[in-house]
Amino acid sequence: MQASISSATLEDVPGLADLAAVTFPLACPPEVTPEDSAAFIAANLSAERFAGYLTDETYRVLVSRTEGRLTGYCLLVLAPPSDPEVVEALESGRAVLPSAELSKFYLDPAMHGSGLAGQLVEAAARAAESAGARSMWLGVNNRNVRAQSFYRKSGFQTFGRRSFQVGTHTFRDLIMVRQFGTGGQ
Repeated sequence: MQASISSATLEDVPGLADLAAVTFPLACPPEVTPEDSAAFIAANLSAERFAGYLTDETYRVLVSRTEGRLTGYCLLVLAPPSDPEVVEALESGRAVLPSAELSKFYLDPAMHGSGLAGQLVEAAARAAESAGARSMWLGVNNRNVRAQSFYRKSGFQTFGRRSFQVGTHTFRDLIMVRQFGTGGQ
């Protein structure tokens, strides 16, 4: 199957919200309840939120399509991080700034193992770099070994940790960074 990757449009918003509702819970640790997951999705991954991301110049949303069907998405944040733990990790790890955040990165479970994730992360890196970023960072749950392995294979290195709240649970995510133009691509 051949996938295409492009910038999301307002017509993609309902499909993005539907895909987020399916994929976000799959990446959550087992102690995250369905209610906690649903609340997070409503606050961050609803159709209204995606519409807002698409109209805000500090965000880029990329989508992948396979045979015309939405099969993945990622959300880039081009604004500097406000979380002090992230700022410290980027500075102490000597990340090349400015750094874009790969805030969301999800694929339809049917696409896992297809190679689409690699294509999508490369498209995200190109979009971040073309927007002026010199590196790209992300947070990944410290127990999500599969995702960590994928990100390492994609040129990311661990630079620190941050707290990430879902419901009543606070997780200590790894902060991983990929440098641009310094062998990281």
